[in-house]
Amino acid sequence: MTAPSTGLFTDLYQLTMAQGYRQYGLHEREACFDLFFRYNPFGGGYSVSAGLADALAFLENMRFSPHDLAYLESCGLFTNDFLASLESFRFAGDVYAVPEGTVMFPLAPLLRVQGPLDHCQMVESALLNIVNFQSLIATKSARICQEAGGGSVVEFGMRRAQGPDGALTAARAAHIGGCTATSNVLAGKTCGIPVSGTHAHSWVLAFESELESFRAYAKAYPRTSVLLVDTYDTLNSGVPNAITVGKEMLARGEHLLGIRLDSGDLAYLSAQARKMLDEAGLPFVKIVCSGELDEFIIHDLKIQGAKIDIYGVGQNLVTAKGNSSFPGVFKLSAVRRADGQWHGRMKLSDSAVKATIPGLKQVWRLTGADGGMMADIIELVGTEHEFAKGVWGYHPVLEYEKKYYEGIASAEPLLQQVMKGGKRCADLPPLSAIRERLPKGLAALHATMRRLLNPHVYKVSLGEKLMEETARLRRAI
Repeated sequence: MTAPSTGLFTDLYQLTMAQGYRQYGLHEREACFDLFFRYNPFGGGYSVSAGLADALAFLENMRFSPHDLAYLESCGLFTNDFLASLESFRFAGDVYAVPEGTVMFPLAPLLRVQGPLDHCQMVESALLNIVNFQSLIATKSARICQEAGGGSVVEFGMRRAQGPDGALTAARAAHIGGCTATSNVLAGKTCGIPVSGTHAHSWVLAFESELESFRAYAKAYPRTSVLLVDTYDTLNSGVPNAITVGKEMLARGEHLLGIRLDSGDLAYLSAQARKMLDEAGLPFVKIVCSGELDEFIIHDLKIQGAKIDIYGVGQNLVTAKGNSSFPGVFKLSAVRRADGQWHGRMKLSDSAVKATIPGLKQVWRLTGADGGMMADIIELVGTEHEFAKGVWGYHPVLEYEKKYYEGIASAEPLLQQVMKGGKRCADLPPLSAIRERLPKGLAALHATMRRLLNPHVYKVSLGEKLMEETARLRRAI
C-alpha cells in the first residue's frame, strides 16, 4: 500500500554491516532473525499484529536504482564491488509470519526471517518501521473499540497524523483494530475502508443562522446528514434546531441520520440530547461524539451513562497517545554453519529484559475446551509435542520457574510461511477478512487480560527443547 521500494529505506549501519559481511565472506551464510516485542504498549495485556502486507510488498520490491547507487557512492563508505552487488539486489529470503489481526504477546515472534545474512540485515530497519507502527495503531484501536462496546468508532485523525504516510497506514491499522470507518478518502480508495464524515463548524458559520445551515445540509445530503450542534449553544440552540430539521425531513419521508457533539460535558450533553430527541419523536437519530477521545475517556463516559452511538476518534488514536512507539526488535537467533545444521545465537545483556531467545522457533497457541486461550508455547521448529497429554512451559528467563499445562483442546502454530526465496507463497486475505480475526481472538482472551489497568499477564513460555537449548547457550557463553 505505502511501502517504499528503494533499498535506501534503511539505517546506514545496516548497509555498512552488509558490506562488512561480504568483506569477510559471511554474506552468503544463511541466518535467521526474529521480529518480536518486549512488552505490551499502553500498559495493556495484549498487542495486535499488523503491517504484514506492507512488509512483504517492501521485500518483494526492494531495489537500488542507479540514483540510489550514485548517492551511496557519494557517501565515501562503500566499495565498488559492494555497490556492484546492489545493482542486481533482490531479497532472496523466506518469511514466516503471524497473520495480521492476531492477538499477540511479548517475546513471541511476529515474523521469522531466514535467508542470506546480508539480505536479512539490510531489511531490518524497514520491517521494524512498517510492523511497529501499524501494530501500535492496531493495538490502540483495539483498546478504544473495546471500550466503545456496542458503539461504532470512526477514525478521523488525518489532520494530526505523523505525515501523509502516517495518516494512511494509521487508517489501515485502525480498521484492523476495529474502527468501522475512516474520514481519510485516500485510505478509503486504497484500502477499501468505508469512509464517513459530517461537516465542520465553518459550514454553520458560513450561513446567516444555524438553522439555515442545518436545512441546507439536510437538503444537500438527505440520506447521510449528521448535524454538528455545538457551534453556539448545544442544548439551547444546536439540538433544538436539529430537531426542527429532523421533523421537517420526517415530513418529507427522510430521516436525519444523527447529530454530533464535539465539546463540553459529553456525558451530560449526550444524555440530555437523547432525551430531547426521543421526546421529539426522533429516537432513530444517532448521537456522534468527538473531541480528543481515547479509551480511558470512553470508559468513563460509559460509566457516567453517556448516550453515545458513534465515537469519532482522531488525534489520540493515530498518534497512539500513551506510547510513542511499539517496542518491536529484530534479532539474530540462528546461523547455518558449513555442516548444514542450524546453530542458535542469543544475546545476553546486563538487563535481563534485553536478552534474546535462540533458534528457529514456532509459536504454539494453546486453547482449552471452553475455547479460551490458555498460553503460548515457543518451541524449536521440528519439535513434536503431544499437547493433548499436557506440556511443560518454562519461564523465558528464570529457568527454575515452570508450569504444567493440561486440558489442552487444541494447539495452533501461529507462524506460517508467507514468502519463499523472496516471492510470496501464500495469498494474503483482504482487509475485510483480516479485521474479522481480532474480535475472535479478543473473545478467547480472558476478561482480566483485556482490562485497561493492571491486566492479568498472559503466559508465554518456552517449550522443553527450547529451554534446554537456551540454558545450554547461557552456560556456554
